[in-house]
Amino acid sequence: MLFAGSDRDGVADGRITVAYRRWAEPRVVEGRVYRTNAGRIEIDSIREVNPELIADADADVRLADRQNARDVRRRLRGDESLPTFLIRFHLVEGPDPREELASQSVLSDDDLADLRERLARFDALSNHGPWTAQTLQLIENTPAVRAADLAASVGRETAPFKLDVRKLKNLGLTYSLEVGYRISPRGAAYLDATRSE
Repeated sequence: MLFAGSDRDGVADGRITVAYRRWAEPRVVEGRVYRTNAGRIEIDSIREVNPELIADADADVRLADRQNARDVRRRLRGDESLPTFLIRFHLVEGPDPREELASQSVLSDDDLADLRERLARFDALSNHGPWTAQTLQLIENTPAVRAADLAASVGRETAPFKLDVRKLKNLGLTYSLEVGYRISPRGAAYLDATRSE
């Protein structure tokens, strides 16, 4: 999730804990932590609402930092035929474990064995064949390139490619940039170890 303008500041300081989004389907999952441009948030709940039934007195209107129900509806983006979702969340304090993991530039034998096992499992479960080594090398060789362009360069659709890169990021092997990705120190250490074998 991204937050624009004053919403970003409100989420970052914990003042905004509700968002309304117009999506074809839910893009967040209750209980999951997401990195946003305002910090990490944990989703407390998500449910579909009828925007016409939002009332000025609803507490969620205030928690979304909106003046009234009309302001909520006015700021909704996207096709009006799409469902509207009410997302409640809270800011997660403290360092991001993935950032700490990604910053590791030295891998133990156990770390390497664990990464090999996890990546092999990703490859084995893939319906489009082994992809982990190719994707890591692609990101290493072409940092800060749009995901759509990276996916096209290896003959893949953008959405599943991005989901795969997220799996690598969760292992601390890549960083997401404003545009594209780059290899993390942990990812570089892993690639160096595999090349030296």
